[in-house]
Amino acid sequence: MATGWAGDSAVQDQIDATIKDGIKRVRSQMPQGPGLAYCEECESEIPEARRKAVPGVRLCVACQQARDAEQAAYAGYNRRGSKDSQLR
Repeated sequence: MATGWAGDSAVQDQIDATIKDGIKRVRSQMPQGPGLAYCEECESEIPEARRKAVPGVRLCVACQQARDAEQAAYAGYNRRGSKDSQLR
């Protein structure tokens, strides 16, 4: 396939780089260090099962869901650059 100045694997390289950046961003946001017994937002008790399942947990489930919903609004996915959005 003719791609001009770009190499044959340029598209795949860009996809790979985007995925690696996304993984790096998510890993940097993971909790680190010892977990808390009480939520740092609402101070409700964090169940022991959650503390064992999520090392370094700092929020209860309700507060974590609220924070995840806030961050979803700023996900940074560029629909303009998506081929699917150009086909519509």
